[in-house]
Amino acid sequence: QVQLVESGGGLVQAGGSLKLSCAASGFIFRLYAMGWYRQAPGKQRELVAVISSGGSPDYADSVKGRFTISRDNAKNTVNLQMNNLEPEDSAVYYCTTSLGVSNYWGQGTHVTVSS
Repeated sequence: QVQLVESGGGLVQAGGSLKLSCAASGFIFRLYAMGWYRQAPGKQRELVAVISSGGSPDYADSVKGRFTISRDNAKNTVNLQMNNLEPEDSAVYYCTTSLGVSNYWGQGTHVTVSS
């Protein structure tokens, strides 16, 4: 079955960096777009970044210039490099993909940015 497993979250000071990774299995990874969403307490889940099957990225305005999404089709992983983190970036970060009409989500990884 489809599995998405995130890792790399943690506590970091404002201005610091973290790299999140998502290990995917159960589908032909290279054929599908992948995305990262986040959800802060009391807020709706929001799109952070997506990367197409061909490797083209797109970002939410709030993270442009600070976050970089990438994929490694040989390792079936999608990464999110987060630089110059701000307290407003604190959230649970989820890896996701859509296969036909079904959406799949990982369990999430917590990111906390202290001021």
